[in-house]
Amino acid sequence: MAWDFSTEPGFAAELDWARSFLEEEIYPLEVLDLDHASFRRLARPLQERVKERGLWAAHLDPELGGQGFGQLKLGLLHEVLGRSELAPFVFGCQAPDSGNAELIALAGTEEQKRRWLDPLLDGRILSAFAMTEQGTGSDPRQFTTRAERDGDEWVITGRKWMVGNASRGDLHIVLAVTEPDADPHRRMSMLLVPGDAPGIRVRDLGLMNDPGGENPVWAHGEVVYDGVRIPADNLLGARGEAFTLAQRRLGPGRIHHCMRWIGVCRRAFDMLAERAVSISVHGGPLADKQTVQNWVADSAASIESARLLTLHTAWRIDQVGAPAARTEIAMIKYHGAQVLHDVLDRAVQIHGSLGFSTDMPLEQMYRWSRAARIYDGPDEVHRVSVARRLLRDYAPTDVPTEHVPTRRAAALARFADELEHPLMAT
Repeated sequence: MAWDFSTEPGFAAELDWARSFLEEEIYPLEVLDLDHASFRRLARPLQERVKERGLWAAHLDPELGGQGFGQLKLGLLHEVLGRSELAPFVFGCQAPDSGNAELIALAGTEEQKRRWLDPLLDGRILSAFAMTEQGTGSDPRQFTTRAERDGDEWVITGRKWMVGNASRGDLHIVLAVTEPDADPHRRMSMLLVPGDAPGIRVRDLGLMNDPGGENPVWAHGEVVYDGVRIPADNLLGARGEAFTLAQRRLGPGRIHHCMRWIGVCRRAFDMLAERAVSISVHGGPLADKQTVQNWVADSAASIESARLLTLHTAWRIDQVGAPAARTEIAMIKYHGAQVLHDVLDRAVQIHGSLGFSTDMPLEQMYRWSRAARIYDGPDEVHRVSVARRLLRDYAPTDVPTEHVPTRRAAALARFADELEHPLMAT
């Protein structure tokens, strides 16, 4: 399968427009200390411009109101949007709403799509994804939140942790154990729960990058579902299908995260390079110091390697589907997270105390980047997954395949006649 590195001119023009749009319209919003309601109000006219441009909800197929770009084009767009944490919301592709929309589109009934998907795609409501639980790490087999059938209703009881949009979501997609005696990967189901359903209690969480929980876009919380009752028809997909659906949601979603990280790295690199040519210390510009030159060179190479690995993974998904690209998806997650941290760390370092202060966006970007090694599965789990898949292609041997004495003996046996009678061989 050939891989073309070029970007078609028409789409390149759209990327240029998106880049200018961020710089002119979205970057100014970053410094206004907006609360969530104010940001949504100011973002609304910008969202309309994105829709008019044909770039709204680009992760979805055209029949759902998206652009049907495919993962490669989507990755290129996310590289631009990653330069500002506000941009995905303005372009209708922010987490967790983007993944939740894909889930409902994939597994929802027509009535579920009408009630939840349509307003979600239009940007009129927000949604939460309630999957993880405190103390279970990355092992969903340990989840304890349950949903039990009671007549025409499901009754949900349990506690979920680090739920995105917990207090802002008009809809919660909840993973709960409905088949306790089934195979570990068939025990859970997904349920559509209105955010204002009786019995839901939310405690907003402060994060390393947002201790006060005041971010205009993101909110995370701990959610208690205390006997929450929902209609039986609010089951999303089939009973016991939650693990499979979650994997289909999380796999391609990592592409979006990783490509947005490239955008963050690009912006941090611009700050690093600008600082290098602007400041002089100890008799000369920072740009002339070998250590700084190493930072610039290593950062540029790391960004390009992560970008190419991510784009290649996106291309693989377009060609053979996400399940066949699981190794590549896992690799970009842990590799991209490390590149993100390293580039930001160098950018902070070159700015010194200025980079440590809130007068530059680097300190907030740096704190948020630490989460990249945790969410969507910790890096350690992805490394184990990649190693196991790669090692399946190898078999144990008593003597190493490349053992020189053994190879020499085999070669001597093969060419014995030619070596013993060189003239006859010619």
